[in-house]
Amino acid sequence: MLADHLIHQLAQELYDARKTRTPVRHFSARHPDMTIEDGYRIQQAWVQRELQDGRRIRGRKIGLTSRAMQQASQISEPDYAPLMDDMFFEGNGDIPFARFIAPRVEVELAFILARDLKGPGVDLFDVLRATEYIVPALEIIDARIEQYDRESGAPRKVYDTISDFAANAGIVIGGTPARPDALDIPRVGAILLRNGIIEETGLAAGVLGHPATGVAWLANKIAPFDEHLQAGDVVLSGSFTRPITGQVGDTLHADYGPLGHIAFRFA
Repeated sequence: MLADHLIHQLAQELYDARKTRTPVRHFSARHPDMTIEDGYRIQQAWVQRELQDGRRIRGRKIGLTSRAMQQASQISEPDYAPLMDDMFFEGNGDIPFARFIAPRVEVELAFILARDLKGPGVDLFDVLRATEYIVPALEIIDARIEQYDRESGAPRKVYDTISDFAANAGIVIGGTPARPDALDIPRVGAILLRNGIIEETGLAAGVLGHPATGVAWLANKIAPFDEHLQAGDVVLSGSFTRPITGQVGDTLHADYGPLGHIAFRFA
């Protein structure tokens, strides 16, 4: 376990990296004894700096929900991080590319909660009962810690990703909200296009078999820290496509069929 002063030092590096859009090198390479717990401690210390700046938490994201991503990261469960209020962007317009370092886009479903969810013991059905509606969402992920080391080319480890807000940097909500009981949620599908070219397709079943399973996992995971999901929270349940890189001028368009569309341009 890393010393407290080191946790705060690394959190400051990430805070500065986000503001200056200058990525830092892998924490896991600099501190080989780093653990997943250290990653969450760094993340939380960074969150406190954002809250001191007047930011507020509007929800949570869940990442690494696919079996392939968990195997690649050598973990057996997802990760999570808060969604800060300045990470929310309007669709059908321009999003400043300069807000990011190396943005990539993922296709997700967002759960908007009508009631609190407090673990332990939360299950999929509790999540569905607590959800006001489900809505399409695109997550913009980023790398304040380099995705690949600038010299060795080695990929960052899960400890790095967790420290780095689980890679989240932006969220765009759009399309048509729907009540959970009006959907066959695992079979919700989407097509992601970049500049009019289909890059990815997927079904929500790719998220732990059912996206609500991830929301239940999160409620139970944070319960030992005396935390819970709150009414009004936006919970990103996890991507069911691989991330697509965006560049200045790119238009991203997600077609969710009956649930509508989301589009934006990196300007």
